[in-house]
Parts: sequence; structure tokens; C-alpha cells
Amino acid sequence: MPHLALYTFGVLKSPLTDPAPLTRELRDSGEAIYRMISRHPGYLTRAVAADRNRGSHFDLDWGAWGEFTVPAWYGKGRTVESAALDATLSLWTGLRPAFDAIYTGLHRAALNRRHDWFERTGHPSYVLWWVCDGEIPTWQDGVSRLEHVHDHGSAPHAFTFRHPFTPDATPTSVKAVGPNSDQVR
Repeated sequence: MPHLALYTFGVLKSPLTDPAPLTRELRDSGEAIYRMISRHPGYLTRAVAADRNRGSHFDLDWGAWGEFTVPAWYGKGRTVESAALDATLSLWTGLRPAFDAIYTGLHRAALNRRHDWFERTGHPSYVLWWVCDGEIPTWQDGVSRLEHVHDHGSAPHAFTFRHPFTPDATPTSVKAVGPNSDQVR
């Protein structure tokens, strides 16, 4: 059974190491959000570096998730002191569980404040695509598909929640894939 890959990318207004209250607030809320999402029905796994806290995203060992890379339009730093980005790569059982996790609870509250932390770049901030069971998407896969959505819009190869596709490439809607899920496993 195919799984849904979700890649998110945002350019922060200031580097992650900025001691300002807003940046600290983003870092602190991120940990709570990841804990909540990891318990959400339909969540499978996410990219976590083997050597967390030992460098910038670019320096870390991401294992099967591949070398960390960013979209061509990211023009900020790449060191611990200068990196001003937030990126995630995760796997889900389907559209509805991923949608529910992203648009409810703590993550929804953070989305409502995204413009406090992130620049408005004019680029999409996430992309979805289907992968075969057992396949681990790479950071490069996420970047390529995000750039595809920016350049060409949603397609079976790379899509958004607004214009999703089923694993067999049929256009669908999140409403068509099942009821909301507020349960936590």
C-alpha cells in the first residue's frame, strides 16, 4: 500500500540561533508539535538526523533520507549561526490523517502565527506525493517536487492538499478521503 510523503520548507525571518523571544518561541513550540504529531493516527515517521544538534541541517547525517538540500530560491545561510530555515520530511498512511494532523491542534495554532516567524516568499511551503510501501523519500525528492508545484502546479507527481491526487493519479479532495480524525494513538 502506498504511503504519502510530505515535505515542508519555510524561510525564517531570522536564523534559528537568534536569541530573540519569537525565535525561541518557534523552537520551543516545534518540539511540542512534533510530539503531538508523532502520536497522530496515520503518522508513520519523519526524517530525524542521527547526529542532531551537531551542526546545521546541511552538516547532519540524515541516513536513508539522503543529503539535506534546499530549494534553489533559498538564499540565506547554511551554517549553524546563519541558517534561517525550517524543513520537515515525513511519511503518512494517507491524505486525511496528514491533513488532520496539520490543520488541527498545536500545529494549526502555529500555522495561524506563521507570518510572525516565516518570510512570505511567494513559493509553496509544502508538497505531497505518493511513495511505494517501504520507500523512504529523500530531501532531494522533496525539493524537486516543491519546485515542481511552484513551476507547474499540482499534478500526480507533486501536489497540495488543495488539489490532491490518489495513488493511482486520480484527482480527489481531502473531503473525499474520509472523516476527520481527532484521535491520538
